[in-house]
Amino acid sequence: MKLPVIRSLTEFIDENDADFVSEAIEVLEHISQAKGLKDEELDVIGELLSNMYGSIEVSKEIKSGVSKNDALNNFMKRVMGSIDK
Repeated sequence: MKLPVIRSLTEFIDENDADFVSEAIEVLEHISQAKGLKDEELDVIGELLSNMYGSIEVSKEIKSGVSKNDALNNFMKRVMGSIDK
């Protein structure tokens, strides 16, 4: 996951709507099922998906009243915590 990408997507959600990102997620998930995709291509799609899901989570936290920086930091701590386990 890339924090700058999540930050950018969170700003996009703030300016537009999370539905756009959710629909893009659906498209990428559908594409990931296509036959003949290389492992590298699946890795890129997976990275995009994880950043999109992350931005939706951060956006929800911001809407609940958490500051943008705290929401981003909290999310990355959760991610890093789950990787360490």
